[in-house]
Amino acid sequence: MLAFSALVAGSFSLGGLVANDIAPLALNAVRFVIAAAVVGAVALLSTGIPRRTFDAPWRYVLLGGLFVIYFVLMFEGLKTSPPVSSAAVFTLVPAMSGVVAWYLLGQRSSARMMLALAIGGAGALWVIFRADIAALLAFDIGRGEAVFFFGCVAHAVYTPLVRRLNRGESAVVFSFGVLVAGALWLLVLGARDIATTHWSALRPLVWITILYVAVFASAITFVLVQFATLRLPSAKVMAYTYLVPSWVIGWEAALGNPLPPAMVGLGIALTVLALAMLLRDDEAR
Repeated sequence: MLAFSALVAGSFSLGGLVANDIAPLALNAVRFVIAAAVVGAVALLSTGIPRRTFDAPWRYVLLGGLFVIYFVLMFEGLKTSPPVSSAAVFTLVPAMSGVVAWYLLGQRSSARMMLALAIGGAGALWVIFRADIAALLAFDIGRGEAVFFFGCVAHAVYTPLVRRLNRGESAVVFSFGVLVAGALWLLVLGARDIATTHWSALRPLVWITILYVAVFASAITFVLVQFATLRLPSAKVMAYTYLVPSWVIGWEAALGNPLPPAMVGLGIALTVLALAMLLRDDEAR
C-alpha cells in the first residue's frame, strides 16, 4: 500500500497537466484496455486464469463500473482542481470506506481508528480549502473537488466490495476481471469521445500520461490494492491514501510545478499523523 500511494500520486500530477487535452472517457478507455492487457498477460504467465474466474461475471461488471466512475470523475475534476487539492479529497476515502465496510462486512473500527480517521479528514479539509479559514467556514469548495468527491464515494464502496465478492480468485486474476469489465464500460460509454479524439495530434505528454496511468496507476495498483484488501481491514488499506497528498507535493516539485502555500503543510502533517495512528491500530480486524 505504500507503493500504491506513491504510484497513485503520480496520476494526479500528470493528470493535472493533460486533463484539458483529452476527454476523460477517451483517456480512460485506452488506459483500461492497456491495463487489462498487461494484467491479463501477467495472469497467464503466472497463475493462469481458471475457468471458475468467469463465474458470476456481474461481480466484475459492478466493480469495474465503480472504478470507471472514480477514474472518469478524477480526470474531470483535475480540469479545474489543483493536483494537491484533488489528492486531499482522495484522503476522505478511508473514512467512507470504513462506514461501508461496517455495513457490508461487519468490520468495526476501534476508538483509535475513528480518531485517526477524524484527524485525517480534518487535515484533508484543510488542504482542500487551501488553508483558507474563510473559505472553510463558507464551505466554498471548488467545482473540481466537488466532482472528484463523488468519484471517491465510488472508490470507497469498491474497496470492501472486493472482499465481499471475491470467491478465492488471486489478486492478479480478480484485477484482470475488473479491468476487462471497466474497459467494456468505457468503450461503450465513451464511444463518441473515442471517435472524435484526434489521437495523432495529441502531444507526447498525453501519451506518457496514458501509459503511466495504464501500467503504473492502474495495472500495478489494481493488483496491489486487491492483494492488500484480502489481508487487511478496508479502512486500514485505504489509510495509506493519507500519504498521497505528500507524494503529490513531491511529484509537483519534480515536475517543476508551483507548490501549495506553506500553511497547507499543516493539513498534510495531520494526514500523516492519521496514517501513523491507523498503522498502530491492530485491533480492527
